[in-house]
Amino acid sequence: MTRSEFDDIRAFLADDATDAGELLGVARTLVDDLEHARMREAVMRTHYLRLLTAARATVAAESAGAPDPMAFLKHELAEHGQLPEGGETVQRILSDARAAAALLACLEQHKQVRPRGMRLRRCVGTARSLPR
Repeated sequence: MTRSEFDDIRAFLADDATDAGELLGVARTLVDDLEHARMREAVMRTHYLRLLTAARATVAAESAGAPDPMAFLKHELAEHGQLPEGGETVQRILSDARAAAALLACLEQHKQVRPRGMRLRRCVGTARSLPR
């Protein structure tokens, strides 16, 4: 859910003209969205753990001198159709990896400093007004 959708929901909830039945419908929708988000998170965690396990097994196999240490990682990537095919694809993937590494290095170099002190709150909704 995007930030603007959350803002719209907050405005809807803050509106005094909102009917209780409408609020119940919003609550049901939000619970459904939450359940779907939790399922997506569980699937993503599973994929991440499988990939992490394959990467660790690859490194361990290489240090043990296994004949094909990349087998674990290749298998996991093949399961998801992510193995590079052909020279052009390989070069594009390597280029993407270099660009991502450079971007991450730049982001880490310029970490944003959060302001300390009083936090400003956004007023959202038609029923709210700024304090005077």
